[in-house]
Amino acid sequence: MEEKNTNFLTEIIDADLAAGAVKEIHTRFPPEPNGYLHIGSAKAIYINWSIAKQYGGKFNLRMDDTNPSHEDMEFVDSIQEDLHWLGADPNGGVFYGSDYFDICYDYAEKLIMAGKAYVDDLSREEARAYRGDDAGKPSRPSPYRDRTPEENLDLFRRMRAGEFPDGSRTLRAKIDLASPNMNMRDPTIYRIMRATHHRQGDKWCIYPLYDYAHPIQDATEGITHSMCSLEFENHRPLYDWVIQNTVGGSFPKQREFARLNITNTVMSKRYLRSLVEQGIVDGWDDPRMPTLCGLRRRGYTPTSIFTFVREAGVAKADNLIDVRQLEACLRAELDVSAQRRIAVLDPVKLVIDNYPEDQVEYFDVANNPNKEAGDTTTRKVAFTKELWIDRSDFFEVPPPKFKRLYIGNEVRLMSAYLVRCSSVEKDENGNVTVIHATADLETGNGNPADGRKVRGTIHWVSAAHCVDAECRLYGNLFTEANMNAVPSEHYNDYLDPASLIVNQHCKLEECLAEAKPGDHFQFVRMGYFTPDSKNPGVFNRTIPLKTSYKPGENK
Repeated sequence: MEEKNTNFLTEIIDADLAAGAVKEIHTRFPPEPNGYLHIGSAKAIYINWSIAKQYGGKFNLRMDDTNPSHEDMEFVDSIQEDLHWLGADPNGGVFYGSDYFDICYDYAEKLIMAGKAYVDDLSREEARAYRGDDAGKPSRPSPYRDRTPEENLDLFRRMRAGEFPDGSRTLRAKIDLASPNMNMRDPTIYRIMRATHHRQGDKWCIYPLYDYAHPIQDATEGITHSMCSLEFENHRPLYDWVIQNTVGGSFPKQREFARLNITNTVMSKRYLRSLVEQGIVDGWDDPRMPTLCGLRRRGYTPTSIFTFVREAGVAKADNLIDVRQLEACLRAELDVSAQRRIAVLDPVKLVIDNYPEDQVEYFDVANNPNKEAGDTTTRKVAFTKELWIDRSDFFEVPPPKFKRLYIGNEVRLMSAYLVRCSSVEKDENGNVTVIHATADLETGNGNPADGRKVRGTIHWVSAAHCVDAECRLYGNLFTEANMNAVPSEHYNDYLDPASLIVNQHCKLEECLAEAKPGDHFQFVRMGYFTPDSKNPGVFNRTIPLKTSYKPGENK
C-alpha cells in the first residue's frame, strides 16, 4: 500500500471504509475523447489513480464517448498513451461509455414506465425558456410533460428507430421544476443525433447525455467514489437521483475537488483545438501547449508533473498556481538527473592565435557536477585552435561590471585554458565575425601558475568537433497571468509573440549527435533541453536555468 496522502477525499473514503459501507476502493478517470489531455487532466488522473493505489484498490479508464460529433480514435489512442506515459495504467481496465448504450436505454424505458421520464417536443430554445433561470425566474411545465407512460414509450422507441429529425424531440427526466438547482428542472437525458460513432457506427441515432449516462456507467463498473472537478458539484443531486432511480443503492458517491488553474495558461479543449486549426501552434503537441503530449515533447517528465499536482494540493477552493512552480518541480529533478553538455546558441568564431594549427586536445568535463547527483563521471571534449563561443560573451565596448571577453580582458574557457582577447575581424557591416585571443598554455585546467585571479568563465565548443543544430526557446503562450479573467473571445489578444524564439546554426558538443527524444540535458548556462520528437536536428528548451520570465520576454 502507498504511503498515506491525506486530504478531504481520503477522509471521506476512510469514513466509508470504517463504517463498512465499502470494502474495496474503485475509482475511474472518464475523459471525453474529443481532444488531447492537458495538465489539468493530470490532476484528475493523479487523484483517482493515486487514491486507488494508496488503498490497494482499482482504477478504471473510461472513455466518455457519448457525443460522437467531436470524438475520434485519434484522441482515444492519445489518452491511453498519456496515461501510460504518466505511469497511471488502469489496473481496473479500459472501458467506453458506448459499452453501456444498451444498459442506459433499458433504464430509460424503465424511467418512462415509472412516470419519471417523458418525451418532449419543445425545441432547445423553447425548453430553455420554459425552465426559467437561477435568478428567480420560475419554470413552467412543458405542454408535453403529462403524456402517459405508454405514449412516451412509443415515442421514445420511435426516436430510436429514426422516425424523427435531429433535435425535434428529447427525453427528459421528470424531477422537480421548482428546484433551485437548474440541473434538477427536468433535465434532458436523451437527444436525437445522427452522427457516426467511432465504435458503434450508425447503430444509434439517439445518445444519452453525460449527466444521465455517467452515474449508470459508474455504478455498472462498481465504482465506489466518483471524484470529479468542482464544476460538477451542482450536478451531484442529479447524479444521486439517476443512481437511486436506475441501478439503486447509495454508491457510487460523487465528490468534487477544485480544478487545476495555472498562470499564463488556457485549458479549454475547444480553444486549444482552435489554436491547432488556426495554425497558431504546431499541433496539439506544440511544446507551448498545456497538453500532456506538448509537455512531453517540450521535455517535461511524468514525475515532475505528478510532483507538481501533489504539491498544488487537493482542496475544494479554486486557486491559481504560478506556472513557475511547475518549472521548479522539473528543475529540481533535472538538476540531479540531467547530463551537462556544451551548446553555443548564437555562435561567433574564437581563434586562439598561439595554439598549434592541427593540434587536438581533449579535456575531461564533468557530466553532472551536482554533488546530489552522485555522478563522478566525465567525458572528453575536444579543444582546437578554432572554437565557437556565444556572441553575448563578447563586447567591443563592455558594459559596466562585464566579466567576460573584451579586448585586453582575460577569461577562463570552461575546463580548459585562460585566454586574453587581442583583436577582432568584422564584415562590411561592422559586425564582429572573428575574435582573436592568446591562451596561457602553461596549464590546461584554468588555474594560472602565478595565482592571478580571473573572474569570467565562458563555454565553448571546437569548430572542428561540433554538430550544427536548431534550438527552440519556448516561453509562456500567453502574456496575461490570470487567463480565467479574460473572455474566451479575446484569448488571441494575449498570445505572446515571444513564446517561441528559433536559433538556427547553433553549435553543439559533438556527442549530442547521438541524442534521442526523451533524453534530457542541461546546456551549460543555457537551460534544460531535449531533442524534438518531430524534427531531427532540433532541440527544445524545456525550461531556463532560473525563473526570470516576464510577459513578452523569452530570454
